[in-house]
Amino acid sequence: MIDDLDIKLHPPTLEPWNGGDDPEREIVVLMSGGVDSSVTAMLFRDTGWNVLGITMKIPVAERCDVQRSCCGIEAAYVARDLGIAHYYLDVRVAFEKLVIEPFREAYRRGHTPSPCVDCNTIFKFGLVWDFIEETFGLKHLATGHYARIVHEDNRAYLMRGEDRSRDQSYFLYGIPRRRLEYFHLPLGEMSKNEVRGLARKAKLPVARRQDSMELCFAGEGDYRNALGDIPAKGRILDSGGNEIGEHNGIMNYTVGQRKGIGIAASRPLYVIRISAADNSITVGTQEEAFSRDVSAGEVNVLIPELARQEETLYGKIRSQGEPSECEIVAVEEDRLSVRFNEPQFAPTPGQRLVLYDADGRVAAGGTIS
Repeated sequence: MIDDLDIKLHPPTLEPWNGGDDPEREIVVLMSGGVDSSVTAMLFRDTGWNVLGITMKIPVAERCDVQRSCCGIEAAYVARDLGIAHYYLDVRVAFEKLVIEPFREAYRRGHTPSPCVDCNTIFKFGLVWDFIEETFGLKHLATGHYARIVHEDNRAYLMRGEDRSRDQSYFLYGIPRRRLEYFHLPLGEMSKNEVRGLARKAKLPVARRQDSMELCFAGEGDYRNALGDIPAKGRILDSGGNEIGEHNGIMNYTVGQRKGIGIAASRPLYVIRISAADNSITVGTQEEAFSRDVSAGEVNVLIPELARQEETLYGKIRSQGEPSECEIVAVEEDRLSVRFNEPQFAPTPGQRLVLYDADGRVAAGGTIS
């Protein structure tokens, strides 16, 4: 699989990795060149781990602004300052095939994809981790995400970050259960200010680096830069099926969108449905955009005893906001359906449904259909 996807390890940017005497104290830190992953590498070095930094080389990264943390340009400088080994891993061919093409195809189908989830699941927890194990014999891996791994009763659980405003567990639900024991998230107990404070104290060159809010593979600007050709214009329908206007291509819209529809009405209108089959979007009132029922496919289960019918959990249908109470109403193979106690605004096909227990442990997650 790895050979077919043309994944290549570049020569070391500093000294080559030589390993150590204790495999249980050797760890790979995935370094983007940003402050979070840099502090993560520093924390492991400072607590006696033998650290290997790996930076993924992905499409368009070489064309982006050097100040954007996605590019990883400064990861080697941080590794040098920390005195750790560092390599670039060229995954451009695989990334194009497994993340960018599905991203484009999702928009063509009228969905709104979550490429950061796919990157974590397919690459960080899949291909890259496999490559690291095969090449270096390392089984422990860490990232700079704001979430936690908690070990209880001889099991490892993925949990929400202590700083709820920064919690990134939503993006990590796709990790295979077998990997949890060896996955490390040292920033999960910290706030962003604390992390920046550690970086400044250590005089890391990325201490004042701004967070990147853009897609790492889209270059400067918004996601449309990565989409290619926009499909033809099409009809805008009201919730009764009547044509009331013309849209500029379904890739420009997402379920729940209010701005940019271009239809004058007595009440604000929202996109409530996108149909690739007839190249139309349907708009309606805010009330029509709410739903209690959400179904998801491609489900990854982290706590099997909780991912069962009639179990009460707490679900999120987007990364922001607090989980809301819901009940699993159906489970079949890799699909499940939930019913929220309170209606949720604009469940969006292609986005993710992530389920938590009352303690904030991730029970399961999947792609909203």
